[in-house]
Amino acid sequence: MSLLQDILTFNEEFVAKKEYEKFQTTKFPNKKMVILSCMDTRLVELLPNALNLRNGDVKIVKNAGAIVSHPFGSIMRSILVAVYELGADEVCVIGHHDCGMSKINSADVLEKMKDQGVTQETIDTLDYAGVDLHKWLEGFESVEESVRHSVDVIGKHPLFPKNTPVHGMAIDPETGKLDLIVDGYNK
Repeated sequence: MSLLQDILTFNEEFVAKKEYEKFQTTKFPNKKMVILSCMDTRLVELLPNALNLRNGDVKIVKNAGAIVSHPFGSIMRSILVAVYELGADEVCVIGHHDCGMSKINSADVLEKMKDQGVTQETIDTLDYAGVDLHKWLEGFESVEESVRHSVDVIGKHPLFPKNTPVHGMAIDPETGKLDLIVDGYNK
């Protein structure tokens, strides 16, 4: 049986038994916060539990590295929607130690893409069109600096409300210990 079929079979039973009822809430975050975090698998359950969060408490936006790489990309749009439309009045960027983005090598990623069928011609076309794939795939060396950068991009965004605090933290993916990097109340 395929993974997809396993998911669909489980889901059928989940819905039939009304297991969803214990997760019902509104689209508005109870704790009025939006969190940008990494998509790391170790954080799926650890992050909410380490922050004492329950279903419905916060909006969580995830990507590789908890990085705001473009001020007008989908991450920033999601944060702005959470603030202006969904009632979040604080933002928290939470990176983590031992992040895969701290070890990423763009040249290696491009080679893996080619191994999977992306042609050099496609890569060259993107390069000629002004897309710097090496920069786009670039990671970071310090989670603290990466978190500070994302906090800065959010806080200085021309459409972001200036009175909204933006915090920055790093979590240990083994223990859940949080390290405060930026206290958004003291900006």
